[in-house]
Amino acid sequence: MIEGLYLILDTDVPDLEQRLKAALRGGTRIVQYRDKNRPPEQQRQLAMQLRRLCHEAGALFIINDHPQLALECGADGVHLGQDDLSINAARQLLGPQRLIGISTRTVEEALKAEALGADYIGLGSMYPTSSKDDAVLVGVERLRQVRKAVRIPIVAIGGITRDRAGELIDAGADSLAVISAVFHADDPALAAREFALQFNRRRPFPRGRVLSIAGSDSGGGAGIQADLKTTTLLGGYGACAITALTAQSTLGVRGIHPAPADFIVEQISAVLEDIGADTLKTGMLFSPEIVTAVADAIRQYTLPAVVDPVMVAKGGATLLEQAAVEAVRERLVPETYLLTPNLPEAETLCGLAVRNIDEMERAANRLHEMGARHVLVKGGHLEGDALDVLLADGEIHHLRAPRIDTRNTHGTGCTYAAAIATFLAQGLPLREAVQAGKKFITRAIETTIPLGSGHGPVNHWQAAWDHHLELRP
Repeated sequence: MIEGLYLILDTDVPDLEQRLKAALRGGTRIVQYRDKNRPPEQQRQLAMQLRRLCHEAGALFIINDHPQLALECGADGVHLGQDDLSINAARQLLGPQRLIGISTRTVEEALKAEALGADYIGLGSMYPTSSKDDAVLVGVERLRQVRKAVRIPIVAIGGITRDRAGELIDAGADSLAVISAVFHADDPALAAREFALQFNRRRPFPRGRVLSIAGSDSGGGAGIQADLKTTTLLGGYGACAITALTAQSTLGVRGIHPAPADFIVEQISAVLEDIGADTLKTGMLFSPEIVTAVADAIRQYTLPAVVDPVMVAKGGATLLEQAAVEAVRERLVPETYLLTPNLPEAETLCGLAVRNIDEMERAANRLHEMGARHVLVKGGHLEGDALDVLLADGEIHHLRAPRIDTRNTHGTGCTYAAAIATFLAQGLPLREAVQAGKKFITRAIETTIPLGSGHGPVNHWQAAWDHHLELRP
């Protein structure tokens, strides 16, 4: 089945196999091998090795242009251009079991390909691209037209980036073909995962699996309880690994009982080796041993991690041992996809004063230099509007919301990070996921209902209800 991320290989890179392995770990579902430079026998040998890697990862392996090579190396199919061997001739050579795809640009070409027995079509170029000098721009509207006309899968091709992927999937693409956006990325596994997650946007609810690694809040307002409420109410599937038990209420934390680090690892592996997850979200980690174990798990499973570096409870109790702060800096931050510190946490981690917007931006850049891929510095401790600073892909963005006069803000950080992790798991790219998370937490604070005698929890239910109402057509 042609569905998901379709990676076209750049066979000129020196670390070809390592990059392919990483992209497959990240969720690549189809790989196309095209090679205009190597002699035929070298192509055959390399193709057989690449096919083995793909099949070990459960991915399809497609040969570009050469049905005979596809037959010889045991590929799953061949992709043809309009000027290559005909579909009928390729079918006679390859038989009924192997896939045949063909590049198209118009509705007429797509309909003809379907009538002649193509298993899928490539359609492009969607956007301007530097990988093909003669690419003809067909655009997203053409994709919608072709989607209405044909029933076979469509692979959108050309100039596709992470932030453009969603509109193509929504317009009807079953698969997205990319080269440099994944293969030339600093981290091909993570780049592939960013694309692969966006195909979740078309799945039925509950969609998006989030593994929360955090402490338990007996009062239910923060920690694992807040995470699972958020993910579930937003239509995702939440699983958990509990790092510590706390005895707490709206009045504060009475006691903390951390779990052994090796048992936390057992919880994580039990979930990921069976149910799996699309994103991770971390909260209270408490000790350096737990921090290190979680950082190792993030690296091992190649999942985007939204890290909320919880240090102090709303009532003032310490939730991260001082010895663990250095472990967060050295081990966890470099494994982080999105770091979400508040102002005191940002100051502690980066060693800079963070008291205004300029200093928030400086702290975000410093934390990025320390290894976090993206950083969201939350401005809840500032006066005036509730302004957060997002550093994403090297660009600074400001997210503003009116400040709400309430003491019922218990679990705000946990809920905000869990919402972002859920939106990422459901197929929103980073900036959209953060914006949706900001809107969600703002509404959850606006609609709080007093519970307890201290800092009451935010209203997860109402914020989620309003979110789903907005999605209705």
